[in-house]
This record gives sequence, structure tokens and C-alpha cells, in this order.
Amino acid sequence: MLLNTPLWRQTPPAAFPVCLGFLALAVAWQHAVDIIPWVSEDMSHLLLAAATGYFLWFFGFYLAKIIARPAVLLEDMRTPPARAGIAAMAMSMMLLALALLPFNLYVPQVWWIGVTLQILASGIVLYAIWQDPPEKRHFSTFQYLTFVGPVIGPFTGVPLGYIWQSYWLIIASLIAYVIVTAGILLTLKKDPIPKPLRPSIAIFLAPICMFALGFNALGYSDIFSYFYWASNVAAVVLLFMVPWMARGGYTPAWGAFTFPVAAYFNIQIIALGNGYGAVALIGTYAAMAIGTPMVFYMVYRTVMEWVTGDLAKKSHAATA
Repeated sequence: MLLNTPLWRQTPPAAFPVCLGFLALAVAWQHAVDIIPWVSEDMSHLLLAAATGYFLWFFGFYLAKIIARPAVLLEDMRTPPARAGIAAMAMSMMLLALALLPFNLYVPQVWWIGVTLQILASGIVLYAIWQDPPEKRHFSTFQYLTFVGPVIGPFTGVPLGYIWQSYWLIIASLIAYVIVTAGILLTLKKDPIPKPLRPSIAIFLAPICMFALGFNALGYSDIFSYFYWASNVAAVVLLFMVPWMARGGYTPAWGAFTFPVAAYFNIQIIALGNGYGAVALIGTYAAMAIGTPMVFYMVYRTVMEWVTGDLAKKSHAATA
């Protein structure tokens, strides 16, 4: 069946949380090569190449969509999931720099592009929120990606020598995390989460893991330990909540499952390398066993729904 509108003109921001999850999964497998004897370097490189191509495919189409009609970007900002998708695009670019680090391929340039995109995404989302009617302005877990997203910066920034830049990125993210978390807790008291958006609760796990990884990169082992144990508690609680989160059936919001579980996989790999023993080993294999097929499923499902145009319709994406 031929679509009336070319696919690239209706590329939805909803694809980017899955891109972010796929890249994070690939980075975890890449790091696992040095920790888990049976993990093949060739396998990790193949996965990394697939994740990179997947992200650049959607990034290229979305960039073409904006170039064709720049106003489409603000039109896409009408819903919180779409706003999170734009932030996930910037975070994916910073994560791509980390993935390219072992190969020394344009890493500083890619990192700075990601940081710049993250700042622009935050500004655009703030403007979109300001344009909303007062009764529609509220906090949501999607805002973690927008305002806490710079926490990814230190992963690559520290190895590149951008120490003070990485430090202030993580401090700014921590301030935003406290504000957004307090706002979400106050919002949840008044407004229950609609069933289609319940998967977004899984995002609670992601910033906890990201702070652990960021402070580990900066050499703060005590702070890493605090966030590491907090991530384990959050992961167990969220695991029991999965049936409740999935009760509304499949929606593009299921992309929110991908990055948190991949981030948790990454933190367990680092903890295993840091000598956290049996707990980290169990966490590593649990995250690997649950996260890998789940991310692959979402990668496949996102492509299939993008090809048919269903992803754009379900996520209310604007058309260039």
C-alpha cells in the first residue's frame, strides 16, 4: 500500500526513544566484552553498527523533515512524548560519541553536536510548555529526557578531557532532576496517569542509572555506589509494576521501556567491573536477558509502524 505522504515527511519524534535505547544496549554489550568472557567483540561491533545505522536513518529523515518545513518542529512539540522524543534524539547523538570512542571517529565533533542539540531541545520544549494553556502545564516523566538528558555528557566528555564541562553538565542535570521529580510527585497526587502513558513510569529508572554512570566517569565512587543501590531498588519496584504499566496495550509510549533497561544493563556492567560481585553479576544477566529481546522487539515494531505510517498517526506527529 502506497502512502499519500512520503515517509520522511511524517517521521515522528516517537522513534528516537527507541533509537536511544538501542544505542544504550549496544554500548552495554560493547563494555561487556571486557567483563564477560563469552561476549564476542565482533558481536558487539555488529550490534553497535546496527544501532548507529538505525539512529542515523531516523535522524537523517527527521532533519530532512525540518529542512522542508521548519515550523513542523514546533508542531511536533504538542505532546509530552514528542517533546521527550526530541530530547532523546540529542541524547542519542551524545551516546553515539561514546560508542565511537574506541574507534576514534570524529568523537569530539559528535559529542559537541549532541550537547548543542540537547541545549536546543531543552529551549524548544520550554517554549512549547510556555505556549500551552496554564491548565495543561504539568510535570511528567518524559521531562527527565529533556531536562536531565545532559547527564549523558560526562560518559564521553571525561575521556575527551572535557572535565569541567562534564562536571557542570551533571550538576545542572542533578538540579533539574530534583525539580522535575518533586513536580512529578505533586502532579501524581492530583492527576493519575492515563493507561496509554503508563509505560512512561519506567523512565524513573533511567536518570538514577545515568547519575551513577556519570559520577563514576568523574571518579566519585561513593556517589556511584549510592545511585547504584538506588537503581537496584527502583528496578525491582518497576519490575513488579510492569503488568500495571502494560495494561493499556501497545502504544508508541512503550519506547519508554527501552532506554531505562539498557541504562540499567550499563550500570550493572560497570558495577561488575568495579567489584560489586554477585549482585552485579545477577543484575547484569537479568538486564541482558530482559533488555536485549525487549529492545529488539521495539526496534522491529517501530520500523514496521513507521513504514505503514501508523507510528506517525498514533503519536500525532506533524507532517512537513
